[in-house]
Amino acid sequence: MTDKLFAVVGDDARQAAAGRALARAGFQVGGPGQIGWADYILLPLPLDVEAVGLAGLLRAAKPGALALAGKPSAEARRLAREAGITMVDYFAREELTVLNAIPTAEGCIGILLERRVRTLWDAPVLVTGYGPVGQALAVRLTALGAHVTVAARRASQRALARSQGAHWVIPLEELTAAAPGFDAVVNTIPALVLTRPVLAALRPGSLIVDLASRPGGTDFAAAAALGHTALPALSLPVRCAPESAGEYVANTVLEIIRERAEQEAAG
Repeated sequence: MTDKLFAVVGDDARQAAAGRALARAGFQVGGPGQIGWADYILLPLPLDVEAVGLAGLLRAAKPGALALAGKPSAEARRLAREAGITMVDYFAREELTVLNAIPTAEGCIGILLERRVRTLWDAPVLVTGYGPVGQALAVRLTALGAHVTVAARRASQRALARSQGAHWVIPLEELTAAAPGFDAVVNTIPALVLTRPVLAALRPGSLIVDLASRPGGTDFAAAAALGHTALPALSLPVRCAPESAGEYVANTVLEIIRERAEQEAAG
């Protein structure tokens, strides 16, 4: 057991699981009430400045404490600077984005299975975007027997999709032309790609699951007007696998601390 104290801020299931993982790693773990004594402050993902009362928390923090936050905004970083607290974005770490994509993909598949009236096996499914979430999803859908088409902007992403078993790959510019072949679409791109022309070209009554952060990549009003079901599906790791998601956060934070200690020891 180390004498280092973590103050875990936030009450969702992922934060609670992260706290338990940190305790198992040998740290003392407390809540916001212990922030004045804490060496490390674990903040939520994403970090909502107002919801956690960040300004007050940071003002109460021990000098020299390290705040670890998920996707902190510019305002959050400013508040940390004003309080003299170092803030690190743990979601900027590649290992966490890769691991976090796994429960996101599993949760998305659960939605597809629940909302569709046909099997995913032998079904054409369009996945837009091929970052970590698109990759995790496409390979799992392919393993279930779906015929996955990946639409991605970069040629390197399309090549990777082909190498990982995608049935077909297309540039984003070809979405409208390809859309008539699908009644199931999953978007992972946080920019408007499922526009009204694309949606109008889909099969009637299509199901669209949008995994991208707000505002998503779907024209939801157009989807509803056209008779499609378009679902924003945010925070799936917390909803579907909070224990795993919390462990991923804790392990990433521990690696950040280890690397900082090594850098300090090296001078």
